[in-house]
Amino acid sequence: MSAEATRLQAYGRLDRLLHRMAFSGIEVQKSLADIESRSHRSVLGSIDVRRPVFVTSLPRAGTTLLLELLAQTGAFASHTYRDMPFVLCPMLWQRLSRNFRREADLRERAHGDGMMVGFDSPEALEEAIWCGFFAGRYCDDRILCWGADARDPEFESFFDEHMRKIVVLRGGQDAALRYLSKNNANVARIDLLRRLYPEAKIIVPFRRPMDHIGSLLRQHANFTALHDADPFVRDYMAALGHFEFGRLLRPIDFDGWLDGWRNDARDGGPKGAREVDGADPAFWAAYWSAMTDYVLARVDDRVLLLDYDALCEEPGRHLALLAERLEMAGPEALGAQAGRLRPQRRYEADTIGLPDEFASTLERRHEALRAAAIA
Repeated sequence: MSAEATRLQAYGRLDRLLHRMAFSGIEVQKSLADIESRSHRSVLGSIDVRRPVFVTSLPRAGTTLLLELLAQTGAFASHTYRDMPFVLCPMLWQRLSRNFRREADLRERAHGDGMMVGFDSPEALEEAIWCGFFAGRYCDDRILCWGADARDPEFESFFDEHMRKIVVLRGGQDAALRYLSKNNANVARIDLLRRLYPEAKIIVPFRRPMDHIGSLLRQHANFTALHDADPFVRDYMAALGHFEFGRLLRPIDFDGWLDGWRNDARDGGPKGAREVDGADPAFWAAYWSAMTDYVLARVDDRVLLLDYDALCEEPGRHLALLAERLEMAGPEALGAQAGRLRPQRRYEADTIGLPDEFASTLERRHEALRAAAIA
């Protein structure tokens, strides 16, 4: 059992009650958010959120470490664990929770990957907002993509204001920080994010496909065990919109790939009968391929592909390149963290049980990613 899951399971009745109240009251949180917006109108109105940075990809691509590296430069503002569980009204929650805050001790996160987190660590929490406004895109078996025309004026106003609140909370009312998001599901919203924020940068890290698929398999098994062990852990993840693994798995349906996968009868079953199985390496290979094709079609000067393996091998050079593309005022702050990067665990097709027929197709896509990556 991982440390984060152990901490969640150790929550007392009052802790769990508070979280369940917050999880079930999204509309209440929206109303409270409107109140805090009116209360802080003069402060929030001066915050510029035209140049946010979004880090996104399928999970296990290095998004969390990139979030931490960028957050540590002092140039960005992101969510932290302290914003839980009232994510949609963070300023009000900070004021109410100030007198009973816990120490920011570091523990290994639920992924069991050695990354240490505490209450002040940056974290991916904004998906709860997308869930609250776009519930119709979260189907029982999949998540639908957002096109550039998926406009919702109420959401857009709310999200702009929310970004301003995070900037104020992290840097004060005179902060010149840029909003920083790490959200794996944002890879399904590239078109919309580019339309809403023309000056934004969207970083999409990628890994060698066998390594990425092997890591996805491992984490799916890990989270399936966590969800079975304690329903509260499952509810906690669902409330944050973490549908990447375990009993909550809902793949993003890039360009309708999922029905194609289900109708593929190569395994001898009838058409339309194939089920999503997170324990099947062929499923993750198809998912990885669909995401890759979707992203490659959208690469431009705002959508930055980052070769995470190359970053780990030559961190100084690639962090400098990233800082340049992000137009950071103090690029040396990012480069100074090069020592935190290490080579990733390697997997091969035979060790993860992936049929050889997938290897050449995956490698061609990997080469296309590398050719389009920042360099």
